[in-house]
Amino acid sequence: MEMSARQPRPPEPKPDGLAANCDGLPSRNGDPAEITVSLSHPGKRVSPIEGNNLYRLRDRKFLLEDKRRLCAWALGAAMLGILLMIGHAELCPAVYQPGSIYAISINGLISFSTGCLLILIIAFHYKDIRLFIIDHNQVDWRIAMTTNRVLGISLELLVCAVHPVASYLGPDVGVQVPVLKWNSSVTPICLCQSHRETWLEIELLLSGLMFLRLYLVHRAILLHSKVLLSASYRSIGSLNNINFTFRFVLKVLMNKYPARTLLVFIMLFWLSAAWMLRLCERQAEVETGDMGTALWLIAITFLTVGYGDVSPCTSCGKVVCLFTGVMGVACTAMLVAVVTKKLALNKGEKHVHFFMMDIQISKEIRNAAANVLRECWLLHRTTQAKNNNGEHRHHQRCLLEAIRVFRHLRLKQRKLRDYTSEMVDLSKMQMIMCDLSANWNNSYRELEQRIISMEQKLDELGQSFQSTSQLLSQALHRRRLDHR
Repeated sequence: MEMSARQPRPPEPKPDGLAANCDGLPSRNGDPAEITVSLSHPGKRVSPIEGNNLYRLRDRKFLLEDKRRLCAWALGAAMLGILLMIGHAELCPAVYQPGSIYAISINGLISFSTGCLLILIIAFHYKDIRLFIIDHNQVDWRIAMTTNRVLGISLELLVCAVHPVASYLGPDVGVQVPVLKWNSSVTPICLCQSHRETWLEIELLLSGLMFLRLYLVHRAILLHSKVLLSASYRSIGSLNNINFTFRFVLKVLMNKYPARTLLVFIMLFWLSAAWMLRLCERQAEVETGDMGTALWLIAITFLTVGYGDVSPCTSCGKVVCLFTGVMGVACTAMLVAVVTKKLALNKGEKHVHFFMMDIQISKEIRNAAANVLRECWLLHRTTQAKNNNGEHRHHQRCLLEAIRVFRHLRLKQRKLRDYTSEMVDLSKMQMIMCDLSANWNNSYRELEQRIISMEQKLDELGQSFQSTSQLLSQALHRRRLDHR
């Protein structure tokens, strides 16, 4: 883990007789002095957060909690800005005029939420840099400011700073627009009537780009997931060199809650894409500017059906439909994978199913073998009769058909058994092999002990034979002396 890096403790005060000089020379007692190199600037005081591992762990926990809270607040500010933008686009000019105090107030709230979001993003990255400093045992914050980190922070600030400002920064702010009725299916976007169509394109572009703030959702899911909060998960993952990123958390969610995750994503994408299509199409005052028609068009485009009854007219609407089609193909592939996994049999069900199929095929093979024997007997009987050639040919055809069925069933049984043998549990086989190797080692050791004991007994037998031969020679020598 990143927390496993050791950090030197702050130097303890020593007596004057034991203090070392600054040049690394021996002290007064003759012991060599310690030479330490610090990453901080000269004269910078070492704080407890940098000098004690317990303080480091404590502050690391506090920084993770701060990051989690800041991410939640940033996501809330981003969603507030998006909802205000949607409400402003729907209510203006149906309820209030573009140049009214209500429009300026809502635009001011959108800008205020954007400013709060930028402050929260900066605070989040400040906490992230402090966490990096603690994890890597460094003091200078400029070491953590790599090129990739700077580019990432700049891109986040640029994405979060985007919000529609053309409605009150464009020309002709005070021009009145006729109030439209609520029952009108197509209403223009809340933009002051001007001869410059550039402000319309800017308004559409900035309103659509505000949905890019939803990238904060994946960060909130990562920081609030049980995978990151669990110490056991992080310990085992660090031992196996696994990075806890959003990709890993998404895989965990797809394995645990596949249907729920896909359903939530598809519904949010459907509503967001339909409203963006309506935003793009309603200025042209066409049929697809209605919300119901936009929902229908997004649905048939997402499902790659495309009846052809409605189609986008503007370039912005075509881009939205194109992106919807691409996401529909990807979500359809994931949905097929999820349904296939749900309908697949587990290991126990497969074993039961294949066992019953094997029994059924064995019965069919016995019946086919009996049919072959019967047809052989009937053919032999008609051959001995030598009267009816038609019946002889009929029994020949029946015999060939019975042999073909028998061979087909045998091949089917062989394929089934081959597939069943591939399903052998590798862990179980490994345990069996480990047990066999352990038994072999024990048998080998027992055999070695027996061989050693046999060698000892052979040595004892040799010594007894030598003593016996000596006794015999002495006895024979005595008998010879007695005979003499």
